[in-house]
Amino acid sequence: MTLFRVDASILPGSSASSELADLVEAEWSAARPGDPVVRRHLGTHPLPSDAWASATTAGFVPEPDRTAAQREALALAAGLASELAEADAVLLAVPLYNYGVAQNFKSWIDLVITGAGTGVPVLKGKPTVLATVRGGGYGPGTPKEGWDHSTPYLRRILGDLWEADLTVVERELTLVGVNPALDGLRDVAAGAHAEARRAAHEAGRSLAALPLAA
Repeated sequence: MTLFRVDASILPGSSASSELADLVEAEWSAARPGDPVVRRHLGTHPLPSDAWASATTAGFVPEPDRTAAQREALALAAGLASELAEADAVLLAVPLYNYGVAQNFKSWIDLVITGAGTGVPVLKGKPTVLATVRGGGYGPGTPKEGWDHSTPYLRRILGDLWEADLTVVERELTLVGVNPALDGLRDVAAGAHAEARRAAHEAGRSLAALPLAA
């Protein structure tokens, strides 16, 4: 059985989203020793910025008239969709950047949609864990309530469009200790970190134990 993992952090050496994903993966590997983990790191190996446009416009051009770039982009899109289709379980580590979805992860989503076909539930019934983190606080009553435009979008794509059996592990206030303006929230941040780690361990155990989609 194969776990497919995607990371999107541009700071892999200190990534809070990767930390949570590592805990999930550790539980998977402990329960399924020898089962492979296939990886794609969009932060260290980003996809070509023009690939989605080339793949999309290729659909409006007769096959013999497509450019080399369009053919390469279509092949890339098909390959990315196949990676998901061939996996038995999926683990995604995605930070919030500038109040929205990380650009590199959005490019990946767009290409997968192109490769699989618009509206195709490429993760239908497949156990999937999304580990997502936010530098500040975005909960009810906070100054930035409603500014997280990433997590609701990812739930829509992964759960509603792609029909994954989705578990979301979240952590906020990851910039406490980095941004002095957040120093007063150290205790809250420590509690959020501990809870996110607990949730990641639990999600990993559940992921490994779930009957996998055929």
